[in-house]
Amino acid sequence: MTISNLLRWTLLAPALLAATLAGCATTTAVAPPPDETPAAARVAPPPAPRQTGSPTPVVQTPEFVAVVVRPGETLASLATVWLHDQSRTWEIADYNGITAVVPGQELVIPLRPFRRGGLTPERYQTVPVLVYHQFAEKSTNRMTVSRDDFEAQMQLLKDKGYRVVTLEQLVDFVEFRGQLPEKAVVITIDDGWRTTYDIAFPILRKYGYPATLFVYTQLISGSGKTLSWDQVREMSALGLDVQCHTISHRNLVLPQGQESADQYFTAIAREITESARTIEQKLGKRPTILAYPYGDTNGLAITLLKRQGYRAALTVTREANPFFATPFRLGRSMIYGDFDLARFEKNLVTSDRRALR
Repeated sequence: MTISNLLRWTLLAPALLAATLAGCATTTAVAPPPDETPAAARVAPPPAPRQTGSPTPVVQTPEFVAVVVRPGETLASLATVWLHDQSRTWEIADYNGITAVVPGQELVIPLRPFRRGGLTPERYQTVPVLVYHQFAEKSTNRMTVSRDDFEAQMQLLKDKGYRVVTLEQLVDFVEFRGQLPEKAVVITIDDGWRTTYDIAFPILRKYGYPATLFVYTQLISGSGKTLSWDQVREMSALGLDVQCHTISHRNLVLPQGQESADQYFTAIAREITESARTIEQKLGKRPTILAYPYGDTNGLAITLLKRQGYRAALTVTREANPFFATPFRLGRSMIYGDFDLARFEKNLVTSDRRALR
C-alpha cells in the first residue's frame, strides 16, 4: 500500500464512520462532507511524541507511520528514530520489500508486529538453532570445527542473506510475543572450552553475529583447555549471551549408579539451581534458558526448570523451530567438524509448507 492510498484511507475513515453511526441512530443526523471537516478532525494526532529532529510523518497511526525519506537518512537511522532500536532495521526492510532507501522514497514503517509467527498464505517460518562445541586450527575429531570451516560457515550466512538473531528473540517468537526476520538463524556453543574465546568469538564479532554460550559450571576452571570466569565475563561484557548447561553435564534423565528416586530428584534439582546461581554470582545476570546435557529431558526436568523461572530449554533434536514449538523442547542442529558447506547449509531450514498442503 502506497502512502497516497494510506493517506486517502486515513482522511476518509472518520467521515465513513460518522455516516455509518448516523444511519444507526434513532434521530436523523447528517455527517458533514469530507471536504468541510476541519483538517485537525480528519487526521488523528500521533499516538506518541516523536524524537527531536525526526522527520515529519505524512500519516501516523498506532500501527504504522508513513514518511518520505530525506537526504542522509538510512534504514538504520529510520529504525533508530521510529522504532528506537537500530537492530530493528530489518522490520522496515521486510515490510517494504527493500534493502536500502533513497531520498524522496515513500516508506511505511510498521510500529507493531506485522507477521507474528512468520505466517503467510503459503508457508510458516521455522528457525534453525546451530550448536557447536569445540574449535581448532585444524579439525581432529567430529566434535571439533576448524577455524577455516567456521569462518566459511559464517561467511555463507552473510552471503546468502541469513540473519543471525539472539536466542531470547527466538523464545519471544515461540511465545508468540514477537516476530523475526526472514531467514533467521540462532548460533549456540556448548560447554565452555577455551577455543570459544580464542577462535569462535573473534569470528562472531567480525561478522557482528550474536550467539549464546551454554556453560556447565564445573568446566569453567581456567585450565589450558577450558575457559576461565574472567574470559567468560569479558565475552559477556562484549555481548555474548551466557546461559546454563548444568553443573557437571550429567544426563538429567538417567539416575546414576544406585541413586534412589529421592536422591535422583535432589541431584537433578541441584544441577539446575546451583549452576544458575553460580552464573548469576559470576556475571550478575541469572540465566533463563538451559541446554540439556546430551539433549535429553523429561517431565521432571521441565517442571524443575519452570519452577526456577526458566523460559525455555534446548535439545539436540535436528529440526528447526516454528512458532508453535514447545519452549522446553526446542530443537538444535549439531554442526560437526566433517561438514562441508553443502551439509552445513542443509541445516538452515527457514520455512515449511507441510501443514499447508
